[in-house]
Amino acid sequence: MISYIKGKLADVAADSIVIDVSGIGWQVYVPGQVIDRLPAVGETVKIHTWLQVREDAMTLFGFLTKDDLRIFKLLIGVNGIGPKNALAVLSVMTKDDLRFAILGDDPKAIAKTPGVGTKTAQRLILELKDKISLEDAFEQKLAHVPKAEEDASGVKAEAVMALTALGYSSSEAFRALNGIEITETMDVETLLKQALKNMAMI
Repeated sequence: MISYIKGKLADVAADSIVIDVSGIGWQVYVPGQVIDRLPAVGETVKIHTWLQVREDAMTLFGFLTKDDLRIFKLLIGVNGIGPKNALAVLSVMTKDDLRFAILGDDPKAIAKTPGVGTKTAQRLILELKDKISLEDAFEQKLAHVPKAEEDASGVKAEAVMALTALGYSSSEAFRALNGIEITETMDVETLLKQALKNMAMI
C-alpha cells in the first residue's frame, strides 16, 4: 500500500494532479477542494493516498491530510458509494460539513452531490452515524478555523452538548441549531433559548 507521495507538483487537472518523484510522474485523483488548496506548480506537496486495484487499472486517490483520507475510507465503505462518488461528495462539501450533515441527519445536503441521490445519502447517514462522534466533529472543526469562527463554533458545541444532556438526540440538537445566526457576542444561554424555541416547531 502506498501511504503517501511527496514530491514536486508537476501538473494540475480538473480532477487529478501529477506529482514528480525522482523523475516519475504519479497521477493522483483528488477532490476539488484539494485542488483549491494546492501549492504552486513546481513546489513540494505531500499527498496521503489510497490505492484502488482492479483487473484493468490501478488508481491512486489522494488527500492533503490523514483525516481527509479517513473520511474518504469511511465513505467508500458505504454500499453504493465508490471512490469516484466519494471524491464527488468531498468536492461538494468539506469533511466538516459532511460530519455535521451526518450527525444532523441531513440527507438533502449530501444529495446535492452529482450522482448521489437521496436514498444513497440516507443510507450513507445510517451507516456512518455511529462511526462519527459529536466530540470528534467539533474537535476537527475547531482545529483549523479562524478565531472568530472558532468562538462561534465553540458556543454551538456547548449548546449541542447541553441539549443532548437534556435528553435530546444529536440529530435533534443539530436541527434545532440549524439556521440560527451565531454572532461573536452570543452566549450559550441565548443560543439555547433560541434552539429550544426551534425544538417546539420541529
